Amino acid sequence: MSPSESVLSMSAPTTRQTLRALAQARRGVLVPGAFNALSARLVQDLGFEAVYLSGAGLTNMHLGLPDQGFMGLAELADHTARIRDAVDLPLIVDADTGFGNALNVRHTVRTLERAGADCIQLEDQVAPKRCGHFAGKQVISTAEAVDKIKAAVDARRDDQLLIMARTDACATQGFEAAVERAQRFAEAGADLLFVEAVTELDQLRALPARLATPQLMNMVVGGKTPILDADELGRLGYGLVLYANAGLQGALAGMQKALGRLREQGRLDEDPALVAPFAERQRLVGKPDWDALASRYA
Repeated sequence: MSPSESVLSMSAPTTRQTLRALAQARRGVLVPGAFNALSARLVQDLGFEAVYLSGAGLTNMHLGLPDQGFMGLAELADHTARIRDAVDLPLIVDADTGFGNALNVRHTVRTLERAGADCIQLEDQVAPKRCGHFAGKQVISTAEAVDKIKAAVDARRDDQLLIMARTDACATQGFEAAVERAQRFAEAGADLLFVEAVTELDQLRALPARLATPQLMNMVVGGKTPILDADELGRLGYGLVLYANAGLQGALAGMQKALGRLREQGRLDEDPALVAPFAERQRLVGKPDWDALASRYA
């Protein structure tokens, strides 16, 4: 490496710095969710600026279970490391409730930071948590939730690692209580705020003016929050616009369509309307690069 290349490498922003800048720009950056390394690579291939490791996506796709707290920390860390190895995008990791109390949160942050997370999302639900758009959610006390955010902030070794604090209090305590909690989380050191399952357009539009810390808004296809496009959300002042499981829902629809055709007709040809071409699949998993390495080391 030449001296000029070395200086350039040293001055290039890290993925954590990049993510912080994206959030602070408040332009409604689209962040799709991934549920494995290949789906994360697809997010990168399509030109998105960041990727989100969805706890719901992992649980649905790897365990065949609903998003109700069935995924453990070791499994989450393993998938985080796999995705970190597969893509260069800033990576947000959904850590649910942090797998316990404030001490567990400290261990969770250390583990996921080491695995390659650029931002760790923690929520204030009672464990075992539920999907933010399910009925029957409950939240812990504000004091306990604030202590968990403080523990997360204190635990990180790299100050550039972002801590995102999510509240599900809208469903049980109302919008004003959720805003108050989010403000307390910001005061505790959270870098990003996430008020989940807002149900009214007026509330969705009001949040960026109510909270100074950059925010993420979750757009759930079929969920409780009204859908606005990313440009409008950016104009309102949201930093990030999450589609946590749009890719998963699209994958399910595609698999149902392709396998349904196979079941009906007894064969399946390389129809790009039904299946990705064989060559495209090999490109996405990097086979040409592996072929080049095989030639290099032969």
